Amino acid sequence: MRSFRRLTISTLIAVYVLILVGGVVRSTGSGMGCPDWPKCFGQWVPPTSVESLPDNYKEIYAAHRDKKNQRFAKYLHLIGMDETADKILKDPTVLQEADFNPTKTMIEYLNRLTGVIIGFLILAVFISSIRFRRTEPRLTTVSLLSFLLVCFQGWIGSFVVSTNLTPWTITVHMFLALLLVALLFYLVHRASYATMIDSSTGFWWLLACMGVLLVQVLLGTQVREALDEVATYAVREQWIENLGDAFILHRSFSWIVLLLHVGLILKLRKTEGAKAFLLTLIVLILGTILTGVSMAWFAVPPYLQPVHLLLASLTFGLQFMLLLKLNRKEKPVATLS
Repeated sequence: MRSFRRLTISTLIAVYVLILVGGVVRSTGSGMGCPDWPKCFGQWVPPTSVESLPDNYKEIYAAHRDKKNQRFAKYLHLIGMDETADKILKDPTVLQEADFNPTKTMIEYLNRLTGVIIGFLILAVFISSIRFRRTEPRLTTVSLLSFLLVCFQGWIGSFVVSTNLTPWTITVHMFLALLLVALLFYLVHRASYATMIDSSTGFWWLLACMGVLLVQVLLGTQVREALDEVATYAVREQWIENLGDAFILHRSFSWIVLLLHVGLILKLRKTEGAKAFLLTLIVLILGTILTGVSMAWFAVPPYLQPVHLLLASLTFGLQFMLLLKLNRKEKPVATLS
């Protein structure tokens, strides 16, 4: 159980590294650094100069992505998303190819390499969990779900690329990453010598905190979409003033997130074992707000965007871990070791 716990913690850390790297990809506009998937310009090791590509490489990869989008549209039609499917097929911007940029290509390639490493780590977690299939079947079940989820995440990622970073696909991709974080936190909790916290106080308040945080993350994706739009016609110093209602709502909603967490602290301030969680949570919340304010004041510096996303993701993970400790009645299973 100790080795399983260490492996799961390492995998969880790797997932957070991937979230950070994904934020770098987004903030640097490197999402289309590789126009195909899983290879990069048809190669496992990406090119370093445009001279190594054919003259008509844009047409080649646009046709390749169009073929994949045709399949994606069929899947969307099957689940009733007809309007979304038609929009992908009819929107000419979906097949627009960017000029080759070696820096952006390498950033996106590193993002994919990190994802592959995580895939193998989660496979190792599942294999390691099989030994507990009789004594603790939930470990094996959740490990399998984590592996299936990361495979599905990779599949969705291929359509993120083929649709030229269609905003809603990026949002789905990000929330799937948060779901993976939750599954891994569950595995860590089940495999730990954790001391449970009295669940009679603050449980529903914590659920409310998690709910508003997820809403805030969703609002943040709307701000990110608005940033992509204003970046096409305004200089960086004018981005914030052109964001409109999306930014105002996201900024104002941060007060609700902060106040609810202050209320959570008041609810659990006398609860033994909760103080370390609460202190870390409020530091993460304040850090997330501070990075958001700094982006507004200093013309959205690219290095702050991935940090902002990482802090919000860490907050969600810690919330979920605290929820498990408040919600669980039975003792952890680490005594099996």
